[in-house]
Amino acid sequence: MANFDILVIGGGVNGAGIARDAAGRGYSVLLCEKDDLAQATSSASSKLIHGGLRYLEHYDFRLVRDALREREVLLHAAPHIVRPLRFVLPHDKSLRPAWLIRAGLFLYDHLGARKTLPGSERLALDRHPAGAPLARGVSTGFAYSDCSVDDSRLVVLNALDAAERGAVIRTRTTVTSIQRKEAGWAVNFRSVRSNRDETVSARAVVNAAGPWIGNAAVGAEPKKVRLVKGSHITVPKLYEGDHAYILQNTDRRIIFVIPYGHDYALIGTTDSDYDGDPGKVECSPEEIAYLCDAVNRWFDPGIEPGLVSWAYAGVRPLLDDESADAASVSRDYRLDLDLEQSKSPLLTVVGGKITTHRKLSEQAVDRLCPLLGGGAGAWSAAAILPGGDIPNADFDAFLSDAKRRYPWLPEGLTCRLAGAYGTRLDEVLGTANRLEALGEDLGSGLYEAEADYLKRAEWAETVDDILWRRTKLGLRADEADRARLETWLS
Repeated sequence: MANFDILVIGGGVNGAGIARDAAGRGYSVLLCEKDDLAQATSSASSKLIHGGLRYLEHYDFRLVRDALREREVLLHAAPHIVRPLRFVLPHDKSLRPAWLIRAGLFLYDHLGARKTLPGSERLALDRHPAGAPLARGVSTGFAYSDCSVDDSRLVVLNALDAAERGAVIRTRTTVTSIQRKEAGWAVNFRSVRSNRDETVSARAVVNAAGPWIGNAAVGAEPKKVRLVKGSHITVPKLYEGDHAYILQNTDRRIIFVIPYGHDYALIGTTDSDYDGDPGKVECSPEEIAYLCDAVNRWFDPGIEPGLVSWAYAGVRPLLDDESADAASVSRDYRLDLDLEQSKSPLLTVVGGKITTHRKLSEQAVDRLCPLLGGGAGAWSAAAILPGGDIPNADFDAFLSDAKRRYPWLPEGLTCRLAGAYGTRLDEVLGTANRLEALGEDLGSGLYEAEADYLKRAEWAETVDDILWRRTKLGLRADEADRARLETWLS
C-alpha cells in the first residue's frame, strides 16, 4: 500500500495549488479528482485575475488588498496566460456618484502595491474611442487595469508543476471513503481507468472539493457554506479594441463585457443561491435574458439571446456571511482544520477566488507543516508556473520571437499556441519545421502534435478536455471537428 504525506481531494484551482505548494516543500502528495482538472467551478469563472473593485463597496478592504498583491505575483508567474486588461466603466450618476467611483479607484490603485499595470483615469466617453459602441448620452467614464486569465489552464499548470515536483495527480479518480487511524488516514478510491478499488495511506487529508466539500467522503458537512451559482454567455464581439467594460446595472450589480477568443465577447456574471447538483448546473434562459438586458442598457446596438454562442454556469462554495443577497456574499476563504486527533489532521477549504488561490494554498500548507513536521518554508511567491519563464515577463516580445523562429506557422496559430503554452511551445511543436509535420488538422487549428502533447503531458482524455479545458477551440469547433477528434482519441 502506497503511503503519502498529504491526500488532496479536488482538482480545481485550490486543490491543484495546494498540491503544488506541498510538493514544492518536499511532502509526498496524492491529488484525486473525480472528473477532469478544472471541470467544474474553476473553468466557469469570469476569466479574470482581479482585486474585485465591487468588493470595496462591502468594505472588504483586506480581501481586495490581498487579491491585488496576488495579481502582481501571477502576472510574473504566468505572463503567457495572465494578461493585462484595461477596463472602461461608463458612469451613471443615478446609480453611484462620481466621487464614490473616484474614491474607489484611488483605493484600487494604491491598496495592492501596484507595480506593473497603469493606474486609473477619467474618460470623456463622448470623445474617447471607448465611447463609440455605447448608447448616446454616455459622456463620462473611468478606466482602470486588471488582468484576464485562462482559468482552466491556470489549474492545469498548477497540477503540472505539482507533478514535476513529485506529486501524483490522479484524474477521474473518486475518493470513496477515508478512515481515521491513530496516526493518519486509510483512503479508498476508485479509478475510471482501472475500474477497481485501491487503498493508500495519508498522514493528512485536504478537502478541496469545491461545491462537493460536503459529500467528498470526509465526514461532517462543513459549517456556514453557501452555494452560489454564476452564469456567463458569449456573443460575437461587440466592438473593436482589446479593452473590457464593467457595466453598472439597475439592481446595483455589475456586469463584465470582456474580449474573448478574438471574435467573441464574454459577458457575466449572475449571482443566485443554488441547491441542486453542482454537476448539472446550467445557465438558464432567464439568466441569459438578464445578461442581455444589462448589456442593452449601455450598448447600441444591443444583443439578444439568439446571438449567444456559448452559455455556461458554475457553483461557488462561498462563506455564508448571512448576506441578504447572493451577490453580496464575501469571496474570502476559510481554512477549517479538524484536529480530532492531532496525528490525523483534516483541512477543509471553504470559499476563495481564482486570484487568491496561491496565497490560500500557501496558508493551507502552513497550517499542516507543524503537524506533519519537516517541509521547507513558503516558496511559491517568486516561483514561475510551467511555460511562464519568459524573459522580463514580456509576452509581446516572446510572441514576436516565436513568430521569427516559426515563420511557417500561421500567425493566428502562433499567437494561440504561445498564449497557451509559453516557453513550452517548443515541446508542443517538437522537431516540426513545416506545418505538415504537425500531423493532421483535427479541426479548428488543432493539430495532432498539440493533441498528443495534451494527452501525454496534461491529463487530457476526452474531446471536452481538449476543446474546452486545455484550449478554447470548442467555441469554433463544429460537430464534424468533434467527431474527428473523438475518432483520433479512440
